[in-house]
Amino acid sequence: MSSENASPAEAQPTTGANGTNGHVNGHPRKTEIRESITIRFAGDSGDGMQLAGTRFTDTSALLGNDIATFPDFPAEIRAPAGTLAGVSGFQVHFSSTDIHTPGDDLDTLVVMNAAALKTNVKDLQPGGILVVNTDGFETSDLKKANYKVNPLDDGSLKGYRVIRVSVAKLTIEAVKDCGLTPREQDRCKNFFALGLVYWMYERPLEATLKWIKEKFGKKPEHLPVLKANTQALKAGYNYGETVEILPVQYQVAKAQIAPGTYRKITGNEAAVLGLAVAGQLAKKTIVYAGYPITPASSILEGLTELRRFGVKTFQAEDEIAAAGVAMGASYGGAIGVTGTSGPGVCLKSEAINLAVMTELPLIIVDVQRGGPSTGLPTKTEQSDLLQAMFGRNGDSPVAIVAPQSPVDCFDMAVEAVRIATRFMCPVFYLSDGYIANGSEPWKIPSVESLPKIEITHPTEHNSEGTGLVHEVGEGAASKFLPYKRDEYLSRPWAIPGTPGLEHRIGGIEKQDITGNINYEPANHEHMTNTRWKKIENIAETIPELAVTGDADADLLVVGWGGTFGSITTAVERARRKGLKIAQAHFRYLNPMPKNTEAVLKRYKKILVPELNTGQLCWLLRAKYLVPAEGLNKVQGKPFLVSEIEAAIEKVLGLSPVA
Repeated sequence: MSSENASPAEAQPTTGANGTNGHVNGHPRKTEIRESITIRFAGDSGDGMQLAGTRFTDTSALLGNDIATFPDFPAEIRAPAGTLAGVSGFQVHFSSTDIHTPGDDLDTLVVMNAAALKTNVKDLQPGGILVVNTDGFETSDLKKANYKVNPLDDGSLKGYRVIRVSVAKLTIEAVKDCGLTPREQDRCKNFFALGLVYWMYERPLEATLKWIKEKFGKKPEHLPVLKANTQALKAGYNYGETVEILPVQYQVAKAQIAPGTYRKITGNEAAVLGLAVAGQLAKKTIVYAGYPITPASSILEGLTELRRFGVKTFQAEDEIAAAGVAMGASYGGAIGVTGTSGPGVCLKSEAINLAVMTELPLIIVDVQRGGPSTGLPTKTEQSDLLQAMFGRNGDSPVAIVAPQSPVDCFDMAVEAVRIATRFMCPVFYLSDGYIANGSEPWKIPSVESLPKIEITHPTEHNSEGTGLVHEVGEGAASKFLPYKRDEYLSRPWAIPGTPGLEHRIGGIEKQDITGNINYEPANHEHMTNTRWKKIENIAETIPELAVTGDADADLLVVGWGGTFGSITTAVERARRKGLKIAQAHFRYLNPMPKNTEAVLKRYKKILVPELNTGQLCWLLRAKYLVPAEGLNKVQGKPFLVSEIEAAIEKVLGLSPVA
């Protein structure tokens, strides 16, 4: 917004050298510099809190802050308005330093109704700022939120800095000339609230105004919405400027980050780009087959937009069909990918097992959520690790990778494709709802820095000197041996229709090398062991398990997947207190890095924080016979840093046992 044509109330503030933002009503207003701030927008699922949080995040990213977000929304498509079950929230942590989590305690909480207050106020730190839409605290709102008395009047909020704003009424007043219905006017209140918070934290409006124009300026029928959202945003900002809701504004400086081109990215967005890039690197078509399921659906939607990059998507009638389509694509020479969450993995298990037996490349994207069964569809969990390891009949080995952050979802998607195509095997890609929906800045990599994915399909038969043939029908034989293996025990990937390479594959046990159907006991044992050994050979091509922290540590904290940020921050804090701590984090879970046993056995104490009942801890204890101790949480929420800090101190005997 240009200040040349703006009224004093509309002009953006400018900071003087004395640390004040000029004068309002004759009084100087101070600016306070903060290293980082954590804000949560909370309201009814129809109040636009996800949008408000996303816009605030984008603006902060453009200003150069490091960011980490945590969207949290109900499972119901539309829970009854004003109820506790219908509360939707978006948390953003923005900082002038490197951060790894969306924050523990809130500095500011914005609530649009009584239910949002009740479900979120416990996370606001003492003395924190509580912005309340007083229009959401009518008698009916209080009843739906199970309040017997109005919390705005009973003194229960005296520990916070409460800012009461009639957001709904002020919004309606600001947009009354835009030609919207009363219901449409009310839906603009998220932009009013956003504008107010922009003022509090000295965020400019330009990026959001541009987004509103691009979103609603293309069709004439949307122009009233464009005008209303614009006016509501400015009205919220101006309200903070003119009413002086706080005696101080807050600034968070630009973070010192490595030079490069950055964008904000969520985990699922990164997975989309990673799969598409992997297809380009391999010079192959990516065929993604899925069935809509939270929280994986946005991967299917995102890949659909990338058809010009050789990506094909297919929405199947069910999970089983989706897995079959992906496997069929791989059989035909493409890279088959199927995406789902935990319940869908159960349904796909038979098809995944067929991919194990036929030794075809197949990537299974599992964005984990709370279970079992339907469970908690929109909440995070890490409870599918053992299902990925063992959830099929027979000895059925697969590779498993797990990204550790939203940005890492890109790298591990590329890695999943590399492993699947190099070792001719299914690969589980275990993401989770927390990192799938969360976002952070991503430094866009150069093409030269990307790994190579080289795929070679045979064009000639490979039976010379063996005296063996592959049976392709009664009285017919082929000189192509589909299970003649290379140094890693991978079989050749022959494309059907290649002249002279006719072959059969299927779910019945095969003879090694020839691929002929074989029921001999010794052959079955040999093939079972060979399939396991092939997966173990992947360890020769992946990085060793890295350890950070103190070389003489008393405790090793081990995690996997999306717990990385919370564990890293907790370990950093513990080391600043003088505790001897080391950290290792698994991104490869089957096989584990080849130095895993050596790393684990260097430490007398091992703590394994997981968002499950102890699945990685169980695997480590069973395989390596180490004294691992679990820290388990299954509440549909990620770890707080403070929870891991407390567990570290407890293991070291520095805090009383509860």
